[in-house]
Amino acid sequence: MTLLTLHCHPATPCTAVHSLQVTLERGVDGSLHLQYILRGDLAHIRIPALQAPAATDGLWQHTCFEAFIGVQGDSRYHEFNFSPSRQWAAYAFSGYRERLAWTGHVSSLPDCQAIIPTADFPPNPQEKPLQLALTAVIETITGEKSYWSLYHPTEHPDFHHRDGFTHEIWP
Repeated sequence: MTLLTLHCHPATPCTAVHSLQVTLERGVDGSLHLQYILRGDLAHIRIPALQAPAATDGLWQHTCFEAFIGVQGDSRYHEFNFSPSRQWAAYAFSGYRERLAWTGHVSSLPDCQAIIPTADFPPNPQEKPLQLALTAVIETITGEKSYWSLYHPTEHPDFHHRDGFTHEIWP
């Protein structure tokens, strides 16, 4: 298991969050098991209420955890969103923000956990390293949003920027 720390983008400070970490573990089948660990003044953070797990667009507009997976040297990538509500979303892109028609799946579990099956990773016939961007949007009860990532490569938050896909794992 790997423990990674997300950093708040300097343009969107949030004093309600003390730390945000992600545990990343590979399942025996190669799937990715993620758990986001949010510490802070949770009374000041808008946490969506539990709902039945379902595919839902627009999760990033509120408190939401995300994982982006690309293949080294390939412009294609997949984006996975999962909410503390247990709603989730999965998207595929051919290049920077160029969305493709695709239906993926993520198992969104209680306690800010998710499982991404290997079948939903981007195509990787040459078995190159996978590049991950682990991110989060945190919304306060006043509606302010902060953007968290392993690395912020640009002046404004942009989770789709491939320079932010900094964590590598092998397929």
